[in-house]
Amino acid sequence: MNKPLIVIGNGGHASVLTEILLTQGEKIIGFTAPKKEKNLFSIQYLGTDETILNYIPEDIGLVMGLGMIQPLSVRQWMFHHYVNRGYQFKTVIHPSAIIAPSVTVGQGVQIMAGAIIQTNSVIADNSIINTGALLDHDCKIDQHVHIAPGSILSGNVHIQEGTHIGTGVTVIQGIEIGANCLIGAGAVVVKNITSGMKAIGVPAKEV
Repeated sequence: MNKPLIVIGNGGHASVLTEILLTQGEKIIGFTAPKKEKNLFSIQYLGTDETILNYIPEDIGLVMGLGMIQPLSVRQWMFHHYVNRGYQFKTVIHPSAIIAPSVTVGQGVQIMAGAIIQTNSVIADNSIINTGALLDHDCKIDQHVHIAPGSILSGNVHIQEGTHIGTGVTVIQGIEIGANCLIGAGAVVVKNITSGMKAIGVPAKEV
């Protein structure tokens, strides 16, 4: 995508993405947010998120600056709200990330500094692979997933849609974690997790 960009949001996650994009020489028109609570570098505040609809979809790209907020459905809804209207979300990859050539990366995926993604892994639309996360071979990450900083996924791990993997989580090989789960920081996942569950501890247990 080689279009001027609009960043949705102006919180911490949006700031990190904006700095990556500016460093890469991308043109950012401005940012949207419910209200201008703080500046986003020197980027212009355009108004609320619905301001985006004033722009022709073919003329701009969008950057999902919302982190994994509660409820999680806000980020998912925002993505589909604009994609269904013809807009596209830019995939953002930090230059220090290491991604094997055989990896498949979907629309709007964000891969942050120091992340490593190994052979034949698949990262679906609107997912975040955050700072220093490690994904080994043949991992499958469904849509709207957040792999938080420092997490480690061994080979053949499948994370279903909408799940949040907390900071520093370790998932052993061959594990499947269901949709819309929350895996607490520092957990070690050694067996499959049922959809909709929270899991914490070493080893991780559903709660």
